[in-house]
Amino acid sequence: MDAKKGLLILVILLLLGLIGLGYWGYTTNNAKKELASQNDALNGQVGDLSGLRDDLQRQVDSLETAYSSLAEENKTLLGSVTSAEKTIASQSAAITKIKKQSANETANLKSQIEQLLKAKMQLEGNIQNLQSENDSLRMVTGQLTNDLASAKSENDALATLNKTIQDEMKKLTLANFKASAFRVELEKKRPKATAKAGRARRVLVSFDLTAVKPEFRGLRPLYLVITDDKGTPIKNSNPIAAKVVINGQAMDILAVQKKDTDVVENQRLTFSHTLEDKLKSGYYRVAVYTDIGMLGAASFRLQ
Repeated sequence: MDAKKGLLILVILLLLGLIGLGYWGYTTNNAKKELASQNDALNGQVGDLSGLRDDLQRQVDSLETAYSSLAEENKTLLGSVTSAEKTIASQSAAITKIKKQSANETANLKSQIEQLLKAKMQLEGNIQNLQSENDSLRMVTGQLTNDLASAKSENDALATLNKTIQDEMKKLTLANFKASAFRVELEKKRPKATAKAGRARRVLVSFDLTAVKPEFRGLRPLYLVITDDKGTPIKNSNPIAAKVVINGQAMDILAVQKKDTDVVENQRLTFSHTLEDKLKSGYYRVAVYTDIGMLGAASFRLQ
């Protein structure tokens, strides 16, 4: 019994072993198939990876070549950059210097411009002043032209009057008995010379008698005659009518003053006549007579 049980157990163990072995074989076969499949897949992936690796290697080689080229270019560029930096630094220094010079020149130019503007303003002011002066001068020139024409006319009149006086003196004076240094002055109310018609108050007349011959010496009347340029005596409330004999011919005169004078060989004589009324502007003639002729005459003008 025991042997049968043992054999049965052995048979059972063998069957179990066979079953287990069969299961293991089946399992192993399936695993091999699966491993083979996986191996094929892995081999495909390895091939793909190898191709990818080769491609990547080629890319890496290309990149290394590009890197080397870029490295060389970088060195070149670094040298260029350094040179450029030096150039830029030099140019910056030059630009800074130029800016300083430009700033100085700008300041100088501004100063010069300000000075020029001031000079321009001053010149414009001077031009305006000159224009005003020129306008004034034109007016003055016009006035002077008129005055010159008037003066010329007056001078012509004075020349005519003086010529008349000279002609009369030649006729009415004696060669050996006549005045020299004949002078006429006009004074204001206060003793001060004037030529203004409205201010003249006195007529002063002075002259010399020199080397008078004995036959003309002695007590003689002297007459002061004042007339306008037409020969009309000036106004006088007490005119002195007299008759003088010249070269044997009698002549009537109307004097403003008479003075009996002891005539000697050499002397200076004077008359001072105070005007009763103001004289008008114009030319006047003063003459001094004696009983035997005219001693001298002169003209004056009142403005």
